[in-house]
Amino acid sequence: MNKNYYVKVENLAKRFPGESKGKDLTVFENCNFGIEKGEFVCIIGHSGCGKSTILNILAGLDQATDGYIFMNDKEVSGPSLERGVVFQNYSLLPWLTTLKNVTFGVRARFPQWSKERVIEHSMKFLELVGLKDSAHRKPSELSGGMRQRVSIARAFATQPNLLLLDEPFGALDALTRGMIQEELIKIWEETKQTVFMITHDVDEAILLADRVLLMTNGPYARVAESVTVSIPRPRERSSVIHHPGFYQIRNHLVDFLVSRSKELSGAIQSDSNIQSFTPSIAPKEVDPIAEGMDVQSQEVGTQEQVISA
Repeated sequence: MNKNYYVKVENLAKRFPGESKGKDLTVFENCNFGIEKGEFVCIIGHSGCGKSTILNILAGLDQATDGYIFMNDKEVSGPSLERGVVFQNYSLLPWLTTLKNVTFGVRARFPQWSKERVIEHSMKFLELVGLKDSAHRKPSELSGGMRQRVSIARAFATQPNLLLLDEPFGALDALTRGMIQEELIKIWEETKQTVFMITHDVDEAILLADRVLLMTNGPYARVAESVTVSIPRPRERSSVIHHPGFYQIRNHLVDFLVSRSKELSGAIQSDSNIQSFTPSIAPKEVDPIAEGMDVQSQEVGTQEQVISA
């Protein structure tokens, strides 16, 4: 990649040893993409393509078999407080209150801060996610949606240079999910932190992201396309679906997940010499609105088809 991205992923691959000295299992390889500073990027792909593994490698919680990750021109190696993670399962300390779960992360990130500054800073982010009045309640006293809001507040409060979100709303009901999506947008628009997020929800990606990365099916998965979401911000759930370009983007994403991800994956796996594929190939850049892709047919498939495909 020639562009000077803030986060650069170059020729990333993950392989696992085969059983009984058999052929290694290649989950993904030749993955290349970049993230601009302050950009919100979502990645979508079917189960087994290695999305969570890529996120864990970005977080320093896993190691790649091949390839490199650079952030601000420095190679990523091991965990760091400069990279924050929000998992699907909340990951809160059950013996601490809501406020102390947040201050725990803030103190670790800013050990030079006074106690008063840590508390003030932490309360600001709890207020942003609507939990100011629940600051002294423990996780067992909170609903699932409230716990996830604590996780999000803690992650943003530590002000990491890169925030990694691993399907943070996957276990929530639709109403709670929508509320937290809007709170996430509100915090991101205020902080302008760099965000990389895994999701299976096409509509969620369109609402949140500046760009959506599309992965082919595994094994031998790769990032095939980088789709620009050129719907103006600020975006709201109630109005974004009425934007004239919404279904142009949605149709493109759904068509990829339902059809082209399988076709591209099959083409790769059918090649007798997988290593003949050119490394350092950047994903194809697509802007469905600018390219005027057809929207007359309305939706291509349904959300359920995308998830189960």
